Amino acid sequence: MEKQVNKLNNFLVYKRIQLLIALLSFGYIAPIIAQEQDRVPFDQGTKYILADVNVIGKISYNDQTVVTFAGLEKGQDITVPGEEISNAIKKLGKLGLFSEIDFYVNKIQGDSIYLDLNITELPKLSEVKFAGIKKKKSEEFIKENGLTKGKIVNENLITTTKNYIENKYRKDGFYNSKVTIRTQPDTTSGNEVRMYVNVFKGSKIKVRNIDFSGNEKFSDRKLHKAMKNTKEINPIRIFKASKYIKDKYKEDLTKIIDKYKENGYRDARIISDTVAFNEDKKKIDIKINLEEGRKYYFGNIKFLGNTVYPDNGLRNILGIKKGDVYNGVLLEKRIADKTKPDGEDITNLYQNSGYLFSNINAVEVKTYNDTIDFEIRIVEGPLAYFNKITVIGNDKTNDNVIYRELRTKPGQKYSKEELVRTIREIGQLGYFDPEAIEPIFKNVDAGAGTVDIEYKLVEKGSSQIELQGGYGGGGFIGTLGLSFNNFSARNIFKKEAYRPLPMGDGQKVSLRLQGSSYFQTYSLSFVEPWFGGKKPIQFSSSLAYSKQFANTSSGVVRSRYFNIISASVGIAKRLTVPDDFFVLSQAASFQYYDLNNYNIGLFTFGDGSSRNLAYTIGLSRNNKGVNPIFPMYGSEFSISGKFTFPYSLFNGVDYGNLSNLPEYKLRYTANSGISTQPTANGQYPQEGDYIAQTFPGSSVYQVVNDYRDAAVDQGKVDQKRFNWLEYYKIKFKADWFTKIYGKLVFRTLSEFGYLGAYNNKRGIVPFERFFVGGDGLANFAQDGREVIQLRGYPNNSLSTDEGGPIYNKFSMELRYPITLKAAASIYVLGFIEGGNAYESFNKYNPFQLKRSAGAGLRIFMPAFGLLGIDFGYGFDPLTGATKANGLETHFIIGQQF
Repeated sequence: MEKQVNKLNNFLVYKRIQLLIALLSFGYIAPIIAQEQDRVPFDQGTKYILADVNVIGKISYNDQTVVTFAGLEKGQDITVPGEEISNAIKKLGKLGLFSEIDFYVNKIQGDSIYLDLNITELPKLSEVKFAGIKKKKSEEFIKENGLTKGKIVNENLITTTKNYIENKYRKDGFYNSKVTIRTQPDTTSGNEVRMYVNVFKGSKIKVRNIDFSGNEKFSDRKLHKAMKNTKEINPIRIFKASKYIKDKYKEDLTKIIDKYKENGYRDARIISDTVAFNEDKKKIDIKINLEEGRKYYFGNIKFLGNTVYPDNGLRNILGIKKGDVYNGVLLEKRIADKTKPDGEDITNLYQNSGYLFSNINAVEVKTYNDTIDFEIRIVEGPLAYFNKITVIGNDKTNDNVIYRELRTKPGQKYSKEELVRTIREIGQLGYFDPEAIEPIFKNVDAGAGTVDIEYKLVEKGSSQIELQGGYGGGGFIGTLGLSFNNFSARNIFKKEAYRPLPMGDGQKVSLRLQGSSYFQTYSLSFVEPWFGGKKPIQFSSSLAYSKQFANTSSGVVRSRYFNIISASVGIAKRLTVPDDFFVLSQAASFQYYDLNNYNIGLFTFGDGSSRNLAYTIGLSRNNKGVNPIFPMYGSEFSISGKFTFPYSLFNGVDYGNLSNLPEYKLRYTANSGISTQPTANGQYPQEGDYIAQTFPGSSVYQVVNDYRDAAVDQGKVDQKRFNWLEYYKIKFKADWFTKIYGKLVFRTLSEFGYLGAYNNKRGIVPFERFFVGGDGLANFAQDGREVIQLRGYPNNSLSTDEGGPIYNKFSMELRYPITLKAAASIYVLGFIEGGNAYESFNKYNPFQLKRSAGAGLRIFMPAFGLLGIDFGYGFDPLTGATKANGLETHFIIGQQF
């Protein structure tokens, strides 16, 4: 019996060692300590019936739950020691909840055995405290590492947290960062511990020197330039820091070799590279030893395996001829350009034609002297077809709103181009995070030639609220705007659909209220992007009302007012030729202007009305990138014309003989020095009155009265002239987005607008004009004016008070995103631009521009739209000034992207 007990003891020790090894593999290193207990003699290898398992030790779980997880049941046959005990220890160890697991024999009665299971539970996290970093950063680390209350604390958690934080800082250039973590029992609770994380960020490691050796074909300067992310310390450099980041450095080593491969040096390689700290451990020196090899040229290039496309067609796409300098990077891009999902390469050519399973490789088959022959080996594979197309992640947006935008249909031949286009169309909806759209390939079956696509989406807020107040035009201006961009009109009478409003059908409803002591504006608009539900035909309508009072130096005069009633309906249809990025839009609009004693200089008449019935037609093409807030590629072009009926051709009015104001008028001011005479009742002209220069034999005051009479008559004439507005208006806009490097985007913009008259004798209308300069916000005016942004100058300062009938503008921006997350998209920009407004076509000079440059910030939040600030410096003087306008600050609220 004593020998059996010794064997059992040895066996238990052996099993504990096995358990320790198992726990180590799961990240638990707490030792399993054998406790001395009275041993109960039993026959080793004998089968028993498990009568009971008694759980001892301090745990927070139910005893029976623990036994169940161990896989033990009362009444089962069990061998002690045996596989049942070993398996139970492994199962409990895999749970990752316990630091000690021990089985003991309690007693044996006949063929029944009673076991004790002694376990020690791992502590849980009560709280975590960070030292050495700011609160916001610590909250970020807590979230990213899941350091929440109740989390099981083990060595694996401590190690992974430490490594994560250190690696996070090292990626940002803090290569000396150190993190220490300790735990301390929480005496205020049960089996819980507090975690203390001390972060020493250290200073950024900068690159002092990068030395090259072995390079003869390329100078050090060119190789330094090839390294995009690893730069030497240079106080002049602004946009690229000299910090050392290991992963970026490895990428730059590849870029050096690519530089050689692009210029024919196929065999170029880096023999060695060393990175060494200098004396103060704050800077590093890099030494790179190169072997350049010889320069090669392309020889014969043959295509093998191609039956779908002829050699000539593939050769045109490849764009490489015999005798060209060898360029391995270019060859790889023409086979498959991994940087552009819609690139013009041979792989995309096949995949856009249904050959999902195609495989294309360039193989060197012969090298002689300085020439390399290639074979482009093509395995076309079978045609593939889309099978099942599904969408997940749309909790608010109805399925049909998404499915009608999909270019990938079940049964349709596979096309990578249509897949990329679908991602763009979903992103352009504005209801989902464009950076998170992910097409997942499922059930790819080469034998059947089918593939399922699941579009994984992350929904974001699409409605916006605009609530702002400001001081402008001599008074406080308040604005309330509501925009519901995913509205559902068909559910408007369903009570259960209000959460808080019926949403999900992709319609847009906008309501805007704006007012101050001297004006009120109310507008309502509705847009249905799929009118009729079958084709992408957009229907839009709007209704607006505005009332403006005379805002004089003595205050608001409510007896003098100007009313505007506006209404419009429009249809926009997506075309199929030249391609389906084109949209043809048409709209009819009507404005009614009612003036009552509104003589403030805005119009040439102060009483009466005008009517503006116009037809607008436009053609646009928009293929901007997936993210409408921050497009990284693509362009948008538009040209439009707005036309009224040519009334002067039929109404019989001779506008050339209508009277005009006298040319001798002169505005009187108190210090003008003009001699005036009182009238018979002894009254003198008032400041601001129009008077005449002295004429022989005439009474000055009589001329004043003549002018006033003429002004009244002229107002009646202009009322007749502009009873129904007559004009045409042409606008053009071109907007390009080009990815420079990474997420750095270059935007170029050009605009042109012209307001003309059918009848020059009738003249250009005082409405629908262009006001150039400033932030581009239209404020409250609804007289058809268009406010053109040109930063670096005050609002509307580059036009006359009446506005200009012609303008042009040119702009360039460099944009870089700080974050493009769904909660908030933030990017910075730098700009240079120029533009101007002109009084007539005869005075139009596209090179006579007001120039500016500056920088800005944009923040887009789904609930509030686009917010931003720009600092612009105007290089040219305003009209009448002699010095450059200088620095202007512009606040951007709700402006277009």
